[in-house]
Amino acid sequence: MQVCRLSSKFLRNILCKNAGCRTFSRMVEAKLEAVPVVDIDEGIFKYVLIKVYGNEQADGTEPNKLIVRGFNRAQWHSDIYDEVSSSLMGLGLETECLGGGRIENRPDLKQIKVYGYSQGYGKADHLETRRLLLTKYKDYSISCSDEGY
Repeated sequence: MQVCRLSSKFLRNILCKNAGCRTFSRMVEAKLEAVPVVDIDEGIFKYVLIKVYGNEQADGTEPNKLIVRGFNRAQWHSDIYDEVSSSLMGLGLETECLGGGRIENRPDLKQIKVYGYSQGYGKADHLETRRLLLTKYKDYSISCSDEGY
C-alpha cells in the first residue's frame, strides 16, 4: 500500500522544485475528480474499498475520494487493488486500500448485496460501500451483511 504513496510523493517533490508544481497539482486534482466512484462487474465477486489521494495543498490538506472496485476476473482482493493502484499511480494519484469483501450484483433484479471480508485487507466499511454504490445504482435495492466470506 505505502509504496504507491511514497512513489507519488517522490515524484511530486521532484516536480515541485520548479514552476511546474502548480500545473502538476491542478492536473492531478482534475484526474482525481475524473476517477469514477464505482466500477463493478455483474455476478458475485470480490471487491475493495480504496481511498484515492490528490496532491497535498498549500494549507496541508490532501484532497481525496473513496472508490469501490470489484471484478469477476480477480482471484484475490490484492489482484483488484494492485490493478487499480497501478493505473492510478500512473496518473500521479496515491491510493490506500481500506478493506474488502464480496458483492453480489444482480442487474436483472436491481439488487446488490455487500458482505464478507478480505483476509488480506480486512473488512471494508460495507455501509460506506453501499453509500458509494447508490451514487451509480440509484434505483437498486442494496443490502449489507457481515455474514459470509
